[in-house]
Amino acid sequence: MTLAADPAPRAWPVRESAYRPRAALDLHETVGILRRGPKDPTIVRDGPVLWLALRTPAGIATLALRPGSGEVRASAWGPGAEEALAQVPALCGALDAPDGFDPSSHPVLADAARRLPGLRLSRTDAVFDALAGVVLEQKVTGFQAYGAWRVLVSRFGDPAPGPTPRAMAVAPDAAGWRRIPSWAWHRAGVQPPQSRTLVRAAERAPSLERAVLAAADGDARDAALTSLPGIGPWTAAETRIRALGDPDAVSVGDYHLAHEVGFALTGHRTDDAGMLELLAPWAGHRQRVVRLIRLSGVAEPRRGPRLAPEDHRSR
Repeated sequence: MTLAADPAPRAWPVRESAYRPRAALDLHETVGILRRGPKDPTIVRDGPVLWLALRTPAGIATLALRPGSGEVRASAWGPGAEEALAQVPALCGALDAPDGFDPSSHPVLADAARRLPGLRLSRTDAVFDALAGVVLEQKVTGFQAYGAWRVLVSRFGDPAPGPTPRAMAVAPDAAGWRRIPSWAWHRAGVQPPQSRTLVRAAERAPSLERAVLAAADGDARDAALTSLPGIGPWTAAETRIRALGDPDAVSVGDYHLAHEVGFALTGHRTDDAGMLELLAPWAGHRQRVVRLIRLSGVAEPRRGPRLAPEDHRSR
C-alpha cells in the first residue's frame, strides 16, 4: 500500500522560526544521519530543503528546514508544529559540544575535519522512534532494513501534514507498532526475532524513554536499553547515536565498522577490540571520529562480492 499525500495540505497553518547556529553548520550531513535509505518516507530532500515527518508529545508534525546565510529557516505544520520547531536547534546540533576534540593527530581525521567544519551531531530526543528503526536493522543488510522501514511506515504510519513535496509518513507510535499483524511483518521481510523485540519495546516505550533520557552517562543509557530482551550493545549504541547525538557511542558488533575504522586509521582491518583500542585516544568523542571516518572517502578496496541478503519469506 502506498500512503497518499495529506488530502488537505493547506488545512494546517504554517508555523515558522529561524535558528542561527553559533558556528558553521552543514545541515544535510548533520541531520542526514536520521534518514533510513533514499526512499525513507519520513525524511525527504527536495533541493536544498530537508523535510521531516515526525511525532512529538503534542502530535504529528511536518518540518521543512531551509539552509540560508548564517541561519536555518524552519516551517512546520500539524498539531505538533510548535514542538517540532522547538526541537530544531537540537536537530541541528546545538547541544553538540565538540570542545576538547582534536583530530590533528591523524591525517585522515584532520583532513575530514577541515573539509567538514559544519558537521554536528543531531539529537531528536525520540528514543523509542530511533530504537524502532534500529531494531529493523538488526542482522540484515541495509537494503532489507530500509525496505522494511519504508513498507511498514507507509502502511501503518500517519500521513504527514502540510504541503510535502511528495507523499510522506510519520512512523507509527508505540501502540501502532504493537497493532501490526504478523502477516504484515512477514510481507515486509522482517524476521520474527526483530518483530518480537520491537513489539516488546513498544510495550515499555514510555518507561524506557524516561529511563534513557534520565540516565547520567552512556553506560547508564546502555543499561536501560539492554534491559529489554533482544536489545544488545549494537542496538543500544545506534539508538544513542540517533536519539541523543551521543558523541562517544560506538556500535560494537557492527558488520563493517571495525574494518572501516581499522583501515582508515592504520591501513589494515581490525576487530572490535582493536577498534576500541584505536579510538581510545579520542575517548568522549569516539562517535565523532567514526562520523569523520565514514565521510572521509577513505575506504578499503572490495575484494569479493557483497553480502547477499537472506529472505526468510521464501522458507
